[in-house]
Amino acid sequence: MSMIKAIVFLPLLASMLAGILAFVDCGEDKHKKHKMDLYAQWITSGALLVAMVLSWMTFYQVGLQGDAYTVTVLHWIQSGDLSFNWALKVDTLTAVMLVVVCTVSAMVHVYSIGYMHHDPDVPRFMSYLSLFTFCMLMLVTADNLIQMFFGWEGVGLASYLLIGFWYNKPSANAAAIKAFVVNRVGDFGFALGIFAVFVMFGTVNLDEIFAQAGSMTDATISMFGYEFHAITAMCLLLFVGAMGKSAQLGLHTWLPDAMEGPTPVSALIHAATMVTAGVFMVSRMSPLFEYSDLALQVVTIVGASTAIFAATIGCTQFDIKRVIAYSTCSQLGYMFFAIGVSAYQAAIFHLLTHAFFKALLFLGAGSVIHAMSDEQDMRKMGGIWKMIPVTYGLMWIGSLALAGIPPFAGFYSKDIVLEAAWAAHSGAGGYAFWMGIAAAFLTAFYSWRLIIMTFHGKSRADETVLAHVHESPKIMIIPLLVLGAGAIVAGKVGYEWFVGHDAAAFWGNAILVLDSHPALENAHHVPMWVKYLPLVVGVAGIALAYVMYMFAPSLPGAVARAIKPIHTFVFNKWYFDELYDAVFVKPAFRIGKGLWKVGDEAIIDGLGPNGVAHQTQETAEKASSLQSGYLYHYAFAMLIGLVLMVAWYLYIVG
Repeated sequence: MSMIKAIVFLPLLASMLAGILAFVDCGEDKHKKHKMDLYAQWITSGALLVAMVLSWMTFYQVGLQGDAYTVTVLHWIQSGDLSFNWALKVDTLTAVMLVVVCTVSAMVHVYSIGYMHHDPDVPRFMSYLSLFTFCMLMLVTADNLIQMFFGWEGVGLASYLLIGFWYNKPSANAAAIKAFVVNRVGDFGFALGIFAVFVMFGTVNLDEIFAQAGSMTDATISMFGYEFHAITAMCLLLFVGAMGKSAQLGLHTWLPDAMEGPTPVSALIHAATMVTAGVFMVSRMSPLFEYSDLALQVVTIVGASTAIFAATIGCTQFDIKRVIAYSTCSQLGYMFFAIGVSAYQAAIFHLLTHAFFKALLFLGAGSVIHAMSDEQDMRKMGGIWKMIPVTYGLMWIGSLALAGIPPFAGFYSKDIVLEAAWAAHSGAGGYAFWMGIAAAFLTAFYSWRLIIMTFHGKSRADETVLAHVHESPKIMIIPLLVLGAGAIVAGKVGYEWFVGHDAAAFWGNAILVLDSHPALENAHHVPMWVKYLPLVVGVAGIALAYVMYMFAPSLPGAVARAIKPIHTFVFNKWYFDELYDAVFVKPAFRIGKGLWKVGDEAIIDGLGPNGVAHQTQETAEKASSLQSGYLYHYAFAMLIGLVLMVAWYLYIVG
């Protein structure tokens, strides 16, 4: 039990210590500053490496031996009927997330030692990384919805700080604000969902909610003057929160812009941890979602639509990190439509494998950017694979896993997701399957488009940049090797535990699936063409990329010109940013300016403080004009005053 406390609180302690080091004034002493940087790096990285080891031990203890437990840290809130502890819930679902969060975070911390060593604010950066990790761990170990919301908002805060870490860049500040605001939209839905749960169940403790869920299947709740099926309303509101955090269609616009942060941030937040918080939350709430077929259908359709939407955009982008960012968005769609057909176990399995290969791809992209003197545009790369062979090989591993090519991890997890969608035998499941197949083809295509444009062909880089291309230092390569190993073996090793014969024993009571939702069980008995189709389209996507970008490099331009309206539409990200700017941002600015100029300046200030001050000043100016300085003026004023006093006296007495 002390082990889980160490896992959760070591990153917090490390964050606090690194934060203190960030305030140490080193002046012009470069040696002292270097020492402070090293202390911050090794304190935070050391704490996360210890947490990683402990998380794997917890996974063995809980996931493989079935020893689930809850540890109470302290009694937190008692207010009327609302009562809950700050407690750490440790079951199989928690154990899997601990492995994902701690392993990826530890690798990112170590990688950052090399990637960020020239940055002037290393202690602050390392402190933010560890703070994010602590908040994410609070989220996945939550015993109640309020504690989960605390972690949920904490990772939102940490992501804001990390995306805008280079605050002297206007684009980084804008991206941080955008991420914060878009996530607040989703978080508002999540908060409403928590309120609805408390109203219906009288508690926010997860175990108590789950115990009552089966008896609430026919209950209704009044919202906005209408009666709704209670569990459906709760689930849809909770899913809005998941849509924001996990960048699903409609609330996805913050994710690609978040690439403005340092590359380690992209790997930590936007590949493997924060964006999977929504997937985790919905899976944790499976005892509620299982009693609402409508909510599950909505999750399926949104997830499938996100998968194909983001994949199309990934095929047209040129910033190496943005391509991988849209890939993340697409893969999250796979996880959600797996949840929508009640294959929660398959969704978490894909979450695990995706964490390894997507973090590998992001950090590999960071290695490329490091080698190319901070260049991110793939149109200015090419022909460098011999100069950075280790990075090149690891990018191949990550891409093969992402494309679902055996025996790499993505082959096992992506295929079971697609097979479960087919095996759901529903309209929403069929839609998800075919959108997933189309997205699998596009995923393989844009993955090899990235590899070919970045590493092959004639170099398009500036000569001065090309002269300095070099392999990354060992401190950056070692984390890539660890993640590469995960991208190779995680699928094969985890298959039987997560979705195979041992799944029931492995998951225990961590996830509830009703007998009426047998999609995952049926997935093992689908026709052979369903099993092999994802592999076939993946290979076809790779082949098409080779044809277009290696054998006939003039072809992409010709295709873009031939379908210019479609290409322009997709290249501009389906114009979601422009639409939101026109519908929400500009009207909000106009309303704000009107309230400022009319409401604040003209009415409140004009009639209030400024108005009173103005009238006082005018009165004083008029009064001061009477002070002429001439004696006869004052004598005349005294005479007039005397006459008025005599007149007043005669009037009163008379």
